[in-house]
Amino acid sequence: MSYAPTPQTTPTRYRERARYDRATVHRILDEALICHLGYTRGGRPIVLPTTHARVDETLYLHGSTGSGPVLAAGPDGLPVCVTATLVDGLVLARSALHHSMAYRSVVAIGCARLVDTEDEKRLGLDALLNHVAAGRAADVRPPNRRELAATAVLALDLVEVSASVRDGGPNDEPEDLALPHWAGVVPLRVVAGPAEPVADLDPAIATPPYLASYRRPH
Repeated sequence: MSYAPTPQTTPTRYRERARYDRATVHRILDEALICHLGYTRGGRPIVLPTTHARVDETLYLHGSTGSGPVLAAGPDGLPVCVTATLVDGLVLARSALHHSMAYRSVVAIGCARLVDTEDEKRLGLDALLNHVAAGRAADVRPPNRRELAATAVLALDLVEVSASVRDGGPNDEPEDLALPHWAGVVPLRVVAGPAEPVADLDPAIATPPYLASYRRPH
C-alpha cells in the first residue's frame, strides 16, 4: 500500500529519492523523536518543533491550549505541513558542491484538527508518551482533568504524504576521482546512555526494562 503522489508531494529535484510506500513513511515517523510543524498565522509562516506520535494513519501532535497552532486553528482545523528528518550520515565528496547527508525524511500536508474529546485526547497523549519510550504511558500517573484541559492535541490524517531517502556515498565527478582528497561517509546514529535517576527517587524503584535496554525503532 502506498500514498498517492500529489503536486505538493512530488519533488521538483531528485525525484528518484521520493518514496510513497506506507512502510517507509511509518518507519521514519516512528523513529524520529521530534517533528517540525509549519503553519501560517497572521499571514506569516511559522515553523515549530514539537513531539508527535503515529497511531495507524493518524499523526498526533503535542501542544498547549495557549500555543500558536491551537490559537490559529479555526472551526475547520489548521492547514499544516509537518516534517520529520533523520540524519544517518555525513557524505563527504572530493568536491565542495557534492557534499551531502545520508537522510530519511517525511513530509505530511493536510488540515490538522483539534482533538476535542477526552477519550481521543487520552489516546493521543498515551501515544506521545509511548513514542518517546514504549510502555511509558502505563508506568506514570495519568493526566487529571485540569492537566487535560491545559493540554492540546492536534490530529493530522496521513493522506498527502511522501518520504525522501538519500543513502550511499558521494557522487563525485569522474574527473575528480584522482584528486588527493578523502571521500566517504561518516555514519551517525542515536545511542542511548544508561538511564540516570533523579536524586530524590526512591532507591527501591528499579530502572524499568524499557529504559534499561532503550533504543529507537529502526
